Amino acid sequence: MADTLYNLRIIGNLPVNKQQNVATEAYYLYAPIAHRLGLYHIKAEMEEYSMKFLYPKDYQLIINKLKETTRHRESYIKSFIGPIEQELKKQGFDFEINSRTKSVHSIWVKMNTQKVPFDEVYDLLAIRIILNCSREKEKEDCWKVYSIVSDCYSPNPSRLRDWISAPKRSGYESLHTTVQGTQNKWVEVQIRTRRMDEIAEKGHAAHWRYKETKTTSDSGEWLNSIREILENPDSTSAYNGLARNLAAPSSDIFVFTPTGDLKKLPLGATVLDFAFEIHTNLGFQCTGAKVNGKICPIKHELNNGDEVEIITQKNQKPKKDWLKILKTSRAKAKVKRALKEEEMKEADQGKEIVMRKLKNWKIQFTDENINKIIKSLKYKTPMDLYQSVALEKIDLNRIKDLFFLPVKTETVVPVEEEILQKESDKKPISKKEDFIFLDQNLAGINYTLAHCCNPIFGDEVFGFVTISKGITIHRTNCPNGQDLKSKFDYRILQVKWKESPSGTSFQTTIKISGIDTLGIVNTLSDVISNEMKVNMRSISVESNNGVFEGTIKLYVSDNKNLETLLHKITKIKGVLKASRQD
Repeated sequence: MADTLYNLRIIGNLPVNKQQNVATEAYYLYAPIAHRLGLYHIKAEMEEYSMKFLYPKDYQLIINKLKETTRHRESYIKSFIGPIEQELKKQGFDFEINSRTKSVHSIWVKMNTQKVPFDEVYDLLAIRIILNCSREKEKEDCWKVYSIVSDCYSPNPSRLRDWISAPKRSGYESLHTTVQGTQNKWVEVQIRTRRMDEIAEKGHAAHWRYKETKTTSDSGEWLNSIREILENPDSTSAYNGLARNLAAPSSDIFVFTPTGDLKKLPLGATVLDFAFEIHTNLGFQCTGAKVNGKICPIKHELNNGDEVEIITQKNQKPKKDWLKILKTSRAKAKVKRALKEEEMKEADQGKEIVMRKLKNWKIQFTDENINKIIKSLKYKTPMDLYQSVALEKIDLNRIKDLFFLPVKTETVVPVEEEILQKESDKKPISKKEDFIFLDQNLAGINYTLAHCCNPIFGDEVFGFVTISKGITIHRTNCPNGQDLKSKFDYRILQVKWKESPSGTSFQTTIKISGIDTLGIVNTLSDVISNEMKVNMRSISVESNNGVFEGTIKLYVSDNKNLETLLHKITKIKGVLKASRQD
């Protein structure tokens, strides 16, 4: 590496054919190795020299552009930092601010990967805010500084990179954002602590030095030894340490794909880790695997030499439980990011529904009104409310009632005058704030349970007045519920269960999926019939590529009985998911 770097520095004196060889070797071999070892200054120098000879026209173009704008950039950065520096001092932060212009090589890479000209490279200008604070307050202080920066300048939400909550695989931690300053110029702002900066500048060696545990992994000690040898060639202790590490037992395992490819994973890695190691989408769709020909669940721990074939389902989505199964930080970061994106997507859908409904009800969509809804329905944040709306966990009429029914009383309504309204009678049902209470004593009321959603005792329900069948009872999240409420609002009754009808059973349907193992149907039947004493009406199971999917119609006493049953079923070995069918 040192020899190659020396040749690059005197490359102009070398024969033309050797110039290309040296530059190519440095760019594609030694620069990546230097980066892996945390020798970032060597890496940057190699890339700069190599590009000068491998891509001379592009190199000169960027150099000329940078020279033309040097004075202006320096003046602009100084004025940009001013308001941030003033506010940080005002709030008592101990900090340091550095500025830089992106390297020629980095600018060139951005131009090529993003297919943009020099003037459209977002983070051409960058500042780095380094905080001096305790380990316990790192995250809190970094986000506070982010808040200050975003107050001073308008941020680009799509350019926020949170590598504090989910560090990179290399151990890199930092908070990156791109903001728009004056003159519509974009500036990248990196926020990190002194500890994080040490790790970013010195790579793995610093990362392992800052780990909380006293022991370091084999790879950390090995990289540390290599670094010490390169920086202190006369040190014999470094060579001795390297020899000891090479002889030590490995903390990694090596696992094969069905085609014979070898994958390296940490000790204790699971089937799910292996799936993410191959490809992110494969990880998201993973439902299990064939390990050495035997079907295993996603949480199965792998051993050295295992051959693993991943089993997938296209409709599979990442779950929070996966974070307990995964061992690799890279896979965990991908799952966290996917869960966050799904939550944001659901919240956006819910927000659109709330905005549309409020507009229909002639109610303004304001922070004051949203806060009123959150407080009344006991949600913590607007995002929680929007997610509940998107997932149909809340009856939208409850939101409507907050604005049109200032006082809500729960008294039994005389039902005879409410039943069997004619289709032509469009007069709204009176006393919408009152409830009909369902129990076994309602002999005078003709009501039936809707077959489209099969409500059971304990569900949140509403009543719908039909022309010839009396009142039908639907779950609030019934697939047909929204259509009924929007088209026939005047025929909706608010209904509640009064008490559990003794000896009464309610029909419901559950969906089950999992790994198709020998005797799985018998195990399911035993848990449902013998252990839970629940009557089954029918069971249907299909198997494809080692994965089964099934539906079971059964009778339960109430929704708590159903929840207990679903919990028992999910504990059965091989069952991946069990849920009520909407």
